Amino acid sequence: MEVLRPQIITIDGRNYRKNPIQEKIYQHEEDEEDFYQDSMEGADEPCDAYEVEQTAQGFRATVSAPSVLYKHIVGKRGDTKKKIEMETKTSITIPKPGLDGEIVIAGQHRNGVISARTRIDVLLDTFRRKQPFTHFLAFFLNEAEVQEGFLKFQEKVLEKCSKDRGVDSSVFQNSKKLHLTIGMLVLLSEQEIQQTREMLQRCKEEFINDIAGGKPLEVEMAGIEYMNDDPGMVDVLYAKVHMKDGSNRLQELVDRVLERFQASGLIVKEWSSVKLHATVMNTLFRKDPNAEGRYNLYTADGKYIFKERESFDGRNILKLFENFHFGSLKLNSIHISQRFTVDSFGNYASCGQIDFS
Repeated sequence: MEVLRPQIITIDGRNYRKNPIQEKIYQHEEDEEDFYQDSMEGADEPCDAYEVEQTAQGFRATVSAPSVLYKHIVGKRGDTKKKIEMETKTSITIPKPGLDGEIVIAGQHRNGVISARTRIDVLLDTFRRKQPFTHFLAFFLNEAEVQEGFLKFQEKVLEKCSKDRGVDSSVFQNSKKLHLTIGMLVLLSEQEIQQTREMLQRCKEEFINDIAGGKPLEVEMAGIEYMNDDPGMVDVLYAKVHMKDGSNRLQELVDRVLERFQASGLIVKEWSSVKLHATVMNTLFRKDPNAEGRYNLYTADGKYIFKERESFDGRNILKLFENFHFGSLKLNSIHISQRFTVDSFGNYASCGQIDFS
């Protein structure tokens, strides 16, 4: 990262420079004070966009945050909270653990309240990024024709390629969980889930209706591709999905949804475009049928998880099934899907959706 071109992080729609610092791995509570020191580099730039209320005693600001993140503002033995209060000459009130609410910052000086608010926002953003993903936006690909096509693909691959290294039934996706992911979410409270529902509804009203024309998008799931550079060492094999009419409407729709959610801060910006793919084989399934690709990276307390993988030789599969036709279907809904859950049909449980028609 260049000094003159620092990383930009977005918090509540506002952009901040993240100055270059020596990175540390947060693993234990005893490191919290050091972590606070590093996180606060460059966090003292006043932000006039914050709402600060003038009171009889001075000034006041509030921060909404899920209760699971309170401990990172408090710190070990309350040290982080005390340090912010001391350095900004403010008083910080945090709801009791388990109760979602507002963090209240009060002080005699407006700049002190803004500084404390900025520091809290940086801590919340930093530790939110270390939370495992909880939900994702997706299209379900669970129409009968596609599920039958997938099971036929699995049968044929095992029939013709089971002698290839690493190819066996354990690496195939569950047919009931076939889906197209638009973006991954960290939703830590019911309030944040509701916020996501509202954002999705606004997307529908502002541009999805125009793109979809009030009708389902008719697509085909056909052809396969692999994620890495070596077809002899494949970890993820996916089916391609495209519009039957040859248009770019599906790609345009998902890219605009992604852009809107990234701008709101609900999705961390990693890519500017969605790679439309439906995973059909994944080596993480070999040891854990409920594994979900590259997204199992952190535990709830921020520790990195390394998942060892045994790749498979996909050269024959790619040669024999390059243009395999899984089926056609109509995409009519975007779901807010909850990871590691299933509904009565065996698909991911949905806690919200919008329909095109």
